[in-house]
Amino acid sequence: MGCQIQQPQRAALGGIAQRDGAPDAVAGAGVFNKCLACHKVGPEARNGVGPALNGIVGRPAGMSSDYRYSAAMKGSGLVWDEATLTTYLRAPRKLVPGTKMAFAGLPKDRDIADVIAYLGTFDAKGRPTSR
Repeated sequence: MGCQIQQPQRAALGGIAQRDGAPDAVAGAGVFNKCLACHKVGPEARNGVGPALNGIVGRPAGMSSDYRYSAAMKGSGLVWDEATLTTYLRAPRKLVPGTKMAFAGLPKDRDIADVIAYLGTFDAKGRPTSR
C-alpha cells in the first residue's frame, strides 16, 4: 500500500552510487522515513495528514485538487522547484507562515538534497521517472 517506502534502484538512477556529493535518491528514501507519518509517495499513495507527494518537484504549491491546504499554502504562490523545496524543508513555517505542516524541518543540507532527489523519482501518478 502507499505506506511502504518505494526504494529507487541505483541502476535506475544512473547505475552508480552517488559518492561525488551529488544528491542521492536512494539515501533520500531513508530520509523520507521522517515524512511517512504524514506524506506518501508511489503508485498507491493517498493523502493523509499531509498531501501525497507524487510529482511534487515542479508543481505549484497548494494546488492538488484532492487535498485541503491551509490558506497560507494556497496563497503562497510558490512552485516546488529544488530551491524552494530546499528552503521549505529546512524551515517550513518560516517560508510559509500559517502552513499546517507541523514538522520543524531537516537541519542537514545533504538530507534535504537527498530527499528532493528521491521525490523527483516519482511522476504525478507515482510511477518512477528517469531522473
